Amino acid sequence: MSFARLISLFEESGIMLFVSYLFLFNLAIILIEIVIDFIKKRKRSWKDTGANIAIFVMNQLLEKSIIGSIGVIFLIPISWIAPFEIPMNIWTWIVAFFVADFTYYWMHRLEHEHRILWASHSVHHSSKDYNLTVSMRLSIVEGLFEWIFLIPMILIGFSPFQAIVGLVLVAQFQTWIHTEKIGKLGWLDKIFNTPSVHRVHHGSNGKYLDKNYGGFLIIWDRIFGTYQSEEDKVVYGLTKNINSNNPITINFIEYKNIWKDVKRCRTLKDKLRIVFGNLIWKPSYFKETKKY
Repeated sequence: MSFARLISLFEESGIMLFVSYLFLFNLAIILIEIVIDFIKKRKRSWKDTGANIAIFVMNQLLEKSIIGSIGVIFLIPISWIAPFEIPMNIWTWIVAFFVADFTYYWMHRLEHEHRILWASHSVHHSSKDYNLTVSMRLSIVEGLFEWIFLIPMILIGFSPFQAIVGLVLVAQFQTWIHTEKIGKLGWLDKIFNTPSVHRVHHGSNGKYLDKNYGGFLIIWDRIFGTYQSEEDKVVYGLTKNINSNNPITINFIEYKNIWKDVKRCRTLKDKLRIVFGNLIWKPSYFKETKKY
């Protein structure tokens, strides 16, 4: 084995160790918040918390199966046709993280703008009780397709490993921001994704809808016109809440809603627009026009 490969393996094991420690740290702060709320008898929907934890366990089991490997399986062949290869070192890891953050912004935005993508992402927004366990409330099927958004990173030369880990780090950063226990942070709210900024993103208030998509940096929202500061009291959940704590219902109810609308459509064009179009559009012969 070459010296260069040994260095590469050391860097890979080092970054994975960091990811593991970050994961454990996030679990710890979630547990601490649960214990504090329980001891102090703070208002909290424990059924909702239980659903979030159940969904998290399901996700962990699925990540250890083929679903967790799909991104690697499909991104490796794409890396073979990339015209450039960016070497892994401390500087390219930093760049990869910010490129992944930019990628996350657009992935996240598209998940709010196209109904078939919203069907999975709405899982994360469907809780009306906002706390750190909401960070665990992620679709159990999103791993089937989110790797697609990393293709541009691969084509410009980043390895699948670096691209995937970069996106994982952006996602892991966001655990601590799912809380009402931390107020506004001044100028930090204008640069980074903070608790105040992310509370807005989870709001179903009209002025808060489809705002603050950033993962680590919030400057992407300021650049592309989707930034909104926290002003009015945030109302959490969907504009049409599902009112269920069943993990399966939470994960698949929007797919069911899409299918119901597809069956009501009179033309193939309308069916395709229901599936792939925005969340608001309905054919003129539909009575329901509200956004889910």
